[in-house]
Amino acid sequence: MLQLPNTRYSGLALATLLGALSPTTSASEMFAKDSPWMLGDWGGTRSELLEKGYDFTLGYTGEMGSNLHGGYSHDRAARYSDQFTFGVNMDLQKILGWQDTEFQLTVTERHGDNISNDRINDPRVGGFTSAQEVWGRGETWRLTQMWIKQKYFDGTLDVKFGRFGEGEDFNSFPCDFQNLAFCGSQVGNWVGGIWYNWPVSQWALRVRYNLNDALYAQVGVFEQNPSNLESGNGFKLSGSGTQGAVMPIELVWSPRVNGLKGEYRAGYYYSNAKAQDVLKDSTGAPAAISGAAYRSSSSKHGLWLGAQQQVTALASDQSRGLSLFANATVHDKKTNAIDNYVQAGVVYKGPFDARAKDDIGFALARVHVNPGYRKNARLINQANGLDDYDNPGFLPVQDTEYSAELYYGIHLADWLTVRPNLQYIRHPGGVSRVEDALIGGLKIQSSF
Repeated sequence: MLQLPNTRYSGLALATLLGALSPTTSASEMFAKDSPWMLGDWGGTRSELLEKGYDFTLGYTGEMGSNLHGGYSHDRAARYSDQFTFGVNMDLQKILGWQDTEFQLTVTERHGDNISNDRINDPRVGGFTSAQEVWGRGETWRLTQMWIKQKYFDGTLDVKFGRFGEGEDFNSFPCDFQNLAFCGSQVGNWVGGIWYNWPVSQWALRVRYNLNDALYAQVGVFEQNPSNLESGNGFKLSGSGTQGAVMPIELVWSPRVNGLKGEYRAGYYYSNAKAQDVLKDSTGAPAAISGAAYRSSSSKHGLWLGAQQQVTALASDQSRGLSLFANATVHDKKTNAIDNYVQAGVVYKGPFDARAKDDIGFALARVHVNPGYRKNARLINQANGLDDYDNPGFLPVQDTEYSAELYYGIHLADWLTVRPNLQYIRHPGGVSRVEDALIGGLKIQSSF
């Protein structure tokens, strides 16, 4: 029996879609297709505020997922999750006369349910990816950004301080796909216990040095505080609970190849907080057998590589054409469940002359579990005398998960894009006993 998604905001999503079809004559009016905002220019007030240095953001992302076939549970369901974003960027040079300085304040609210939790993945171990990337980190309000940024020496040096997430600047990647394996900073997906992506924020400092117009290096220091993940701490500003710091460093090259844009990233992160071994106790024996506590490591580390490159373009419109992308991460085998991840895909923008702003995307990903982590699960089952997968107390052994997604992005208006998609997940959660899953999705991105 098909269960309907949570409908708290489904009416808003429907109203947004219908509004995109409403004819208007002026880009400043509500629901005008060539306006960047659904609510228009507020009678000209919005443009006046922008000219004075105040740029307001009112955004909405909604995602629906349905398990069409396979997965852990064959009980068909449809789930809906969403996020509201309320923000303002202030040009402090215009407002206060502070040279090359800006301030950002953003509050977010997430709500809804995820089809991956109990329909796609075995809930005894959970999964790695999510069919609805906007779900996660609690159904709560959060202070997602509160930072000030200033440039020095004619823009050569760029310093940012305040509250924000690592993925905002490091290992950054667009989020047009709906599956989490193809959306945003991937390091945060595989070491989420220390690297906190949007919408979680922490105290941080980022320093960027522009070596030339196409190349810059940056380094950051981010508070590692697990209490920031708690739903009741969305606006926590104190440092209580801090365990250490995550320090990423990255080199970013943005060349033009045959006149077409590209971006290439290489980075490394190091955490100086203690991390728990995935297998051994302090004597080097498997903790699952000895019964002793898992040993502690003095640090945690990893690296990443990323590439995006447009490879074709129309002579009449450089924004239309084929782009390729790939990302990879590698992590500390002693302390992390995932030891490596790879992903690659293509996006074609403007596939048809009549739909010049539409886009098509396809991507594949592989998430690989650390052999030590797998061994630990087998030893736990051995210690408990369990070998039957169907026993509720059995701990499923996780290995490798493969994901794929195909979407078509319908550009209904400059303020609204709708992306129906199909996702295929082989061995959900890395558990080979879970049937491969086919998921139908729908992603709505709108700016009010």
